Amino acid sequence: MASLTDISITSRRIVRYGIYIIILILIGRFVFNLGVGIYKKIVPPPKIPANCAFKKLPDISFPDKPKPENPNYTLELPEGSLPKLSETIEVYYMPTFQTDISKVDDAKKKAQKMGFNPDGKILVESIPNVYVFDKNNIPSKLTMNIITGIFSISYDIEKNPLIVRGAPLSSDQAISTVKSYLSTPDLLSDDIKDGNPTFQFLKTENNILVPAISLSEANAIKVNLFRKNYGKDGDIPSVTPDMPEGNIWFILGDKKEIVAGEYHYFPIDAEKQATYPVKTSEKAFEELKEGKAYFANLGENSSNIIIRRVYLSYYDAGQYTEYFQPVIVFQGDNDFYAYVPAILECQ
Repeated sequence: MASLTDISITSRRIVRYGIYIIILILIGRFVFNLGVGIYKKIVPPPKIPANCAFKKLPDISFPDKPKPENPNYTLELPEGSLPKLSETIEVYYMPTFQTDISKVDDAKKKAQKMGFNPDGKILVESIPNVYVFDKNNIPSKLTMNIITGIFSISYDIEKNPLIVRGAPLSSDQAISTVKSYLSTPDLLSDDIKDGNPTFQFLKTENNILVPAISLSEANAIKVNLFRKNYGKDGDIPSVTPDMPEGNIWFILGDKKEIVAGEYHYFPIDAEKQATYPVKTSEKAFEELKEGKAYFANLGENSSNIIIRRVYLSYYDAGQYTEYFQPVIVFQGDNDFYAYVPAILECQ
């Protein structure tokens, strides 16, 4: 029969050896993870090639806009040099919109939910799909394309200048108001609701709204709504033909009244996608210097243009296109924005 002393010695040995085993397991795990990490760096996983499932994509159709004359570009980037972009990127299908007789009734219901009289009138007889709706005793007008759903809102400030005489809403209040306004007629899609809105304070000069330098002198606020980020990792934003203005924007005056606004939105089918190879930032920069770019906004720049950021983005055309395609954005001082189509031809 073992004595208490023998039991005590055996117990201490078990504890000691158990500690040794735990330490060896931890060391082994560390060495294994370190080895796997080094192996992955030395032998990276095979790259998944672009599938080009939509075949040859149509060229992106950009609006006609002026180009800078004899520009001189200077790169002042956070990375110190042109960034390394993803080698492939997703392209999304955009479903076509439907045309049927019920569109007129739908448009009238939407107009009524937005506070306008539902008895709209055709704007021009030769263009039967564009209707105009007004408000009772308020100089506001809604012009809507009943087929595409695109619309604009205007307000005759000269008939009621008090609409932009008070202090504007805060940015949070204004964004919430715009989203609520669009939710009522079911025009706030999920990818707009989850997007990153921007805002700008405005003031009146001779009944014209111009940018305000500070909140204290502002009389109105402009809200821009953008789509949420897309791409494999959900980190690629969208840009519009008129950056930094969104395809959906509204100006709010006193008492949350809509002074002006535009709504250009076409849905994306995120389930129908394909991958395509992407140009390098170096190649895109060469195309920019050769004038093979779309200049969304020249900004207040002379011929010397400083570029601060270069990144991938999706071009949201604000009109129907078959595919939601990426561009390489060159963003600079004074609201300079230029885009180079990002896709390389599939081999």
